[in-house]
Amino acid sequence: MSDAWLDAIKWDADGLVPAIAQEKDTGIILMMAWMNRDALRLTRETGHAVYWSRSRGKLWHKGEASGHQQLVRALRLDCDADVVLLEVEQKGGIACHTGRHNCFYRELDAEGRWREIAPVLKHPDAIYNKV
Repeated sequence: MSDAWLDAIKWDADGLVPAIAQEKDTGIILMMAWMNRDALRLTRETGHAVYWSRSRGKLWHKGEASGHQQLVRALRLDCDADVVLLEVEQKGGIACHTGRHNCFYRELDAEGRWREIAPVLKHPDAIYNKV
């Protein structure tokens, strides 16, 4: 199978592209991560979200430690070809490493403070077997 479809993407200087995971059934934005060519290729081939961890410098198979995998139902590219959108089915209902449904759980209030608006569904220590 040809990888020519990857050439349409405008990769940044580090060979990365922002990737947004959106829950297919609800439209909720679950998280944002980075992908390199290998991550996007593997995502397409396996149907499971694979990202590039900038902090660890390696591929990160979503759910490899937590079990909260993302099954990819569609891949989309934005109009400038510099952002990828993954429409996913989120296994276990938790996408964030903090134990929340999504990573966007803080909202700026009228006083200019970030307020947590979503509950922790499962404590991270229980997710990552640190208890």
